[in-house]
Amino acid sequence: MVSAKELDIPARDGLRLRATLFAAGGTPERVVIVGGATAVPRRFYRHFATALAEAGFAAITFDYRGTGGSRPASLRGFEATATDWALSDMTGIVDWAVSELNPARLFMVGHSFGGQTAGLLDNGHRIDGLVTVSAQSGYWRIQGGEQKLVVGLHVHLTLPLLAHLFGYVPWSRIGSAEDLPKGVALQWARWCRDPRYLLGDESLPLARYAEFRAPVLAYSIDDDKWGRPQAVNAMMAAYPNVERRHIEPRERGLASLGHVGYFRPEAAGLWPEVIDWFNRAPQR
Repeated sequence: MVSAKELDIPARDGLRLRATLFAAGGTPERVVIVGGATAVPRRFYRHFATALAEAGFAAITFDYRGTGGSRPASLRGFEATATDWALSDMTGIVDWAVSELNPARLFMVGHSFGGQTAGLLDNGHRIDGLVTVSAQSGYWRIQGGEQKLVVGLHVHLTLPLLAHLFGYVPWSRIGSAEDLPKGVALQWARWCRDPRYLLGDESLPLARYAEFRAPVLAYSIDDDKWGRPQAVNAMMAAYPNVERRHIEPRERGLASLGHVGYFRPEAAGLWPEVIDWFNRAPQR
């Protein structure tokens, strides 16, 4: 039986992050960290994490600072950037998994932002394999269909305007996504206006991508206009050891997946492929 243990895990700078550890008992030999997408809370990944635990892995989901269980009482005046999410939050989760669980093998699943930034971690050498789902370049001009105009509008107008007007982005008032800290929203919007996306941000330790030696399995989704193959390829070009796979939902018996549907329960038939890939990942 899978248990879900609630945790407070320190980020690299000491800020406490809310996390959940899914496990089926005993000392976990293999651990998977699930790095979520922008504005998607950790609870969204609970079904996927449970499936990993049922397959013999321990799985950790977590909320980046300023979101979900890691949100302060007020986001106004709360200092946080997308860089913090990667270099302090995600890095801190890896630190904790290594020190507290000491697994024989440590893997990561990165959805969108989580997969885009995993290569920036200074402890990325601890990761034995990375699976990315819709981890695309967010540059607005290479998105698909009407999404190009939607993203362009948001990153040039909506996000900067709301961030400055409210002191944060009240995304939950206009959609189903999480609210965003001001600094995260403004930095992310800048990335999305740059043809190189975050790879054009010279404040980031971009050289670490070339040093990320773990194998990467990168998925794109056929009906994901916010992560079409061209956008995924542009982001995954930063990693040196990538295997690409493309999912056409209807061929898998699914009506649609879009940008987030891979992690919904109805897509559970896709997950054994990732589990099998982890099981076959070569020792490093």
